[in-house]
Amino acid sequence: METKNTMICDLETGICGPGGEDTDAMEFIDFSAQRKKVELYYVTDPICSHCWALEPVLRKFIDQYGQYVTMHTLMGGLLEKWDGFTDAGNGISSPSDVAGHWREVGEHSRMPIDGTVWYDNPIESSFIPSRVYKVIQEKNPELANTFLRRAREELFAFNKNIAQDEVLITLIDQIGLDGEAILTQSKLPAANTSLHEDFQRVRELGVRGFPTIVMVNEEQKGVRIVGARNVEEYTNALQQLLPDETLEPKQLSDLDQLLRKEKLLFSREIEEYYSIEEKGVAPFVQKQLSQDVYETKEILGEKYIQAK
Repeated sequence: METKNTMICDLETGICGPGGEDTDAMEFIDFSAQRKKVELYYVTDPICSHCWALEPVLRKFIDQYGQYVTMHTLMGGLLEKWDGFTDAGNGISSPSDVAGHWREVGEHSRMPIDGTVWYDNPIESSFIPSRVYKVIQEKNPELANTFLRRAREELFAFNKNIAQDEVLITLIDQIGLDGEAILTQSKLPAANTSLHEDFQRVRELGVRGFPTIVMVNEEQKGVRIVGARNVEEYTNALQQLLPDETLEPKQLSDLDQLLRKEKLLFSREIEEYYSIEEKGVAPFVQKQLSQDVYETKEILGEKYIQAK
């Protein structure tokens, strides 16, 4: 026997619809889960100078459009060891060759890079801080990215060897974790396995250099962007993968919020984040911040502000 769809108009509820339906007068529904998202894979390495140069742009892009993406940071494995390593494109075959290349990247990007660590105390392997990153990432992805940022500050601007135990322990302690315990875990086989899982995923994504950002939508269509690019290029790529969305950037954090989160910001980062010129940074900072919350410093000819 055929079942009929019975439509009922109820005088008490004021609803016309199929009988037996829930007739609550008001209910809250979250449609945000229905928004399509893009998987974003950021392939990087703790000692990648071009990744350091990308930081101002990547921060702004994620802060504005992070609601459209699920971000995955992958370690790429730039330097396992110096024995047999060569980068012919940049004329690098020994640690001392890196310093000049780094200084060029720093001067071009205006993200300060000292580079003399390669003469005085060369990094033996980027796998060492990468394994630390993986251990922290499994516990707290946000803290892992904070660790990566702090490690890069110490390496590029302040010339510290971030493959040394004492430097790593201090960095980990500073983000609120147990430095000795995390470092010990990073030397266990599980950390190495986790790191090599990243390498496998990087190969599957077809990535060969750093930084590379790969974005993949739900239809498995993707865009691979190699090298440090501008915000517009990443935004345009995201729009291509979400053709039915009108991308609406979120309001950026004010400078007080941003400094409380980051602790240290170089002039180039403030310029990028707030779309202001270098000469406008000092008056902007003075207007936005109380003098008792920050101090202005300089390194390698570049100004930066640091939270007190």
